[in-house]
Amino acid sequence: MQTDIDPRHLIGRKAFDRNGTRIGTIDEIYLDDATGVPEWAAIRTGLFSRDAFVPLEPSELIDGALHVPFERALIKDAPDFGVGRHLSPEQELQLYHHYGLDVAAPPPFPDRDFGQLAGKDESA
Repeated sequence: MQTDIDPRHLIGRKAFDRNGTRIGTIDEIYLDDATGVPEWAAIRTGLFSRDAFVPLEPSELIDGALHVPFERALIKDAPDFGVGRHLSPEQELQLYHHYGLDVAAPPPFPDRDFGQLAGKDESA
């Protein structure tokens, strides 16, 4: 999604699933703790329903509405963490897994030769 959009301008916009079916209205936007980039949208899925979290990447803003590349049923079944609170890294990981999105694994430790083991004979 475009990162130059002020996240406050997303609140109140309509959201649609991959088939063009209306999901609901954007209730809140959650920013990445490290970068400040908008990362999640909480979408009110109905008058008496809860908010469902959807990733803003790979979603698109088209003609003023958020288009999410997932089925409405998958979005409505997303883990419910409530709105108005901070998403923990564990909760974000659960959401990424729910949507089948790969989360970058931490880089592996470099393969280094730390020398010989103590007491090991060099000629062996």
